[in-house]
Amino acid sequence: MAGGQPPDAGSPRPAPDRDPGLQPERTRLAWRRTTLSATAMAVLAGRQLLRSDAPGAVEVMLAVLMGLLWVAFMALAHRRMRAMATGRPPGLPPRTALLLVGCTLALALCGGVILVRPGH
Repeated sequence: MAGGQPPDAGSPRPAPDRDPGLQPERTRLAWRRTTLSATAMAVLAGRQLLRSDAPGAVEVMLAVLMGLLWVAFMALAHRRMRAMATGRPPGLPPRTALLLVGCTLALALCGGVILVRPGH
């Protein structure tokens, strides 16, 4: 040992592998519950429209919009669940988080409008 330092004192140490434990599994399950809730809400709103005597153009447009929002939400959530399957999942990008929040709020708003629409 020249100079009194250990042989690897100047070299960077490799980062230890992360032991994720159960945290990624809990997060994946939370995403599954969230997608199940979104699906149930979309199905119930669609059922409400089918049970009405004559849905108007606004109701039909809301149903189509809800379907598109549901597909977008499911695609984003599925991508996040796949990312959680890696040993070291990346953080949720702000754009994806904003899209997920937007889809959630829009689905809730559309569902609420369908449920409280006049003539119900």
